[in-house]
Amino acid sequence: MKILVTGGAGFIGSNVVDGYIGAGHEVVILDNLYTGKRVNVNPEARFYELDIRSPEAAAVISREKPDILNHHAAQMSVPASVTDPGFDADVNIRGFLNLLEAAVKSGVRKIIFISSGGAVYGEAEEYPTSESYTPKPLSPYAITKFCSEHYLTYYRHQYGLDYTTLRYANVYGPRQIPHGEAGVVAIFMNNLINGTQSMLNHFPEDDRGMVRDYCFVGDVVSANIAALTRGSDDFFNIGTGQGTKTGDLYEKIFAAVRATGRSVPEELAQMKTQLARAGDLKRSCLTIDKASNILGWKPKVQLSEGIRQTLKWRLPHP
Repeated sequence: MKILVTGGAGFIGSNVVDGYIGAGHEVVILDNLYTGKRVNVNPEARFYELDIRSPEAAAVISREKPDILNHHAAQMSVPASVTDPGFDADVNIRGFLNLLEAAVKSGVRKIIFISSGGAVYGEAEEYPTSESYTPKPLSPYAITKFCSEHYLTYYRHQYGLDYTTLRYANVYGPRQIPHGEAGVVAIFMNNLINGTQSMLNHFPEDDRGMVRDYCFVGDVVSANIAALTRGSDDFFNIGTGQGTKTGDLYEKIFAAVRATGRSVPEELAQMKTQLARAGDLKRSCLTIDKASNILGWKPKVQLSEGIRQTLKWRLPHP
């Protein structure tokens, strides 16, 4: 089938593109390279350098007439959304509506929408958090993601447009850039390789940092492949069900970098500390039973192995 992937030059999107092409699908990429990189673009895909808010982006959908629209493009930084909620909404809501309108007019069969399980639930009272918990988003970024999920319900009701929503945990792996909270693995690796001390954001009651659910990008690719034919009109957590404190994550990465034989100063074993930023959550971890039962999906890569694979990619890429 033909699949159009927005954000297909970005960290996660480009990995998903590779997975789709490897599975034998025809892929079209739409990306403005705001955070994506041209080097990530799979040469077997058709690439359009366009903003999802533009009339030209809608025209590409009309021209290409994809069967599936996989929507990864987003303003994805929680701190940036707090600083400029207007820009966040402009990209994440107005841009998405531009795509949805074009999808309806062009006969797109299904939307695979990327939401954020790591943000939309807020400070959930249910932990780990299942899809049955009502989201209580606490940042502009989380609000726009949850709002977009409601737009999908409307477009299904009004136009019969099928969808599957994937609520990602914190994704990491090859091609990740050190940008935003979700880039903490890349940030720590870069700092250790460059001999720079890292910063630990924490709440006053716990100086080991916040808890997050870290899911390897290769496992996320598998979820996107499963969503092509499963999970209609529904939403799914994509994570591991295992929470990791930021301090523990740093120690794992520190050990992995040293295991490569690189010289890392002992003083880098400790991080500087500062209080959490606006929009930060104390903890986030997702249950994945629903994705296992309906999508037939489970993560396969453990955190230590995922860090090793990420570091193997990172060392030759300054």
